Amino acid sequence: MVFGFFRRRRAAKAAAAEAAAGNRAETTGAEAASSTDPIDAGGGLATATAVEPTESAASTAVTAEPVTVPEPRRDTPEAVVGPEPVVEVMPETEPAAPIAPVEQTAPAPTTDPEPVTEPVTEPVAEPESTVEPVSEPVAEREPVVEVMPETEPAAPIAPVEQTAPAPTTDPEPVTEPEPEPEPVAEPVAEPVVTPASAGTTTEEPGAAISLEKVKAAGGPGLVKMYKSAGVSLEKAGLAGRRAAVYLVLDRSGSMRPYYKDGTVQHLAEQALALSANLDDDGVVPVVFFSTDVDGVAEISLDNHKGRIEELHNACGHMGRTNYHLAMQAVVDHYTESGATDPAFVIFQTDGAPTSRTAAKQALCAAAKLPLFWQFVGFGGSADSNQFDFLRKLDTLAVPRTRVVDNAGFFHAGDDPMAMTDNRLYKQLMAEFPEWLTAAREAGVIR
Repeated sequence: MVFGFFRRRRAAKAAAAEAAAGNRAETTGAEAASSTDPIDAGGGLATATAVEPTESAASTAVTAEPVTVPEPRRDTPEAVVGPEPVVEVMPETEPAAPIAPVEQTAPAPTTDPEPVTEPVTEPVAEPESTVEPVSEPVAEREPVVEVMPETEPAAPIAPVEQTAPAPTTDPEPVTEPEPEPEPVAEPVAEPVVTPASAGTTTEEPGAAISLEKVKAAGGPGLVKMYKSAGVSLEKAGLAGRRAAVYLVLDRSGSMRPYYKDGTVQHLAEQALALSANLDDDGVVPVVFFSTDVDGVAEISLDNHKGRIEELHNACGHMGRTNYHLAMQAVVDHYTESGATDPAFVIFQTDGAPTSRTAAKQALCAAAKLPLFWQFVGFGGSADSNQFDFLRKLDTLAVPRTRVVDNAGFFHAGDDPMAMTDNRLYKQLMAEFPEWLTAAREAGVIR
């Protein structure tokens, strides 16, 4: 059956070639259009079966020509033979297997326009028109494919380049603030020189000597006094104030127990801690007096432990209580030192002066100098008459007898060492701020 069919088709082709080109071209063009429609629409199987019984008809032979049979022979003859015998075999045999591959391969010709253009080679003129519409959908698909790859790589490339420089600039400013810690460490040394910035770097604002230096040289006992003195100065409004600190110690015979039990040594350390807040040299001049000036020495942060007992033992015999001689020794030392800051003098005694007149004259004469005298009474009771002279110092007329009130007094009690540091410094600073103001107004302090 199949071979007979091919023979008839060959005979039809020969007859068609001998026929007139004009008439056959028109008929073949119409029949070719009708034959291609069932193939594209997918219903060619039904029309093919109807044509088979009319094999002798010339029109049917002509219609078979535009079918894609000749082209499959060139490419894949098996694929062309497959679909045509499938139509004839449908009624006689049940080749369910060949039908399935035809339906599966059907989408291939629909997507590929190439099989449609292959039969166009024979009619020459008409296939050109068929090729053009086929190429149009192909052109539509191509730009879609081209745009997809262009947009996809462009998007990731741009952000990668933009974000890359961003992190490179970030670490740069991070390295710049590294030198900042250096100026932070500088203010630590500044408190020693400048009182204004000392409060931010030491525990005691305005301290002349840093806490670190006091710790290194003084030990825990002196550090505690140093902090207490700083608090009292701040409460008195004297934080950052500069002044030289002097210590005058009574060596009369009645003072022997206070030297022996360490009370005088304790007072000397309290004076040294106060000096570390007010004076940056870390030194306190000490004047020992009795009947006369027994000695002038000093204690310092580096040399203060047991220093008072050592100096006291070197002074020799203990005598009377002549204030005026000790006061003159302080005046001489201060004027010879060339100091410009005022001086705060802690004058310790356990009784009235041997010569009250001389003591009064010395005090009034010293009122012209930037020296403030803070008297501290050891021993006796609060109402004891042994300190009547010191209590009456405030009654000395100003300015008739002295330029300004330059002295203060408080009683430390029979056991001065029992007085807390805070209370001692509070008493010491009770009248000093008022004197600073009065002395400045009087021109005593510049």
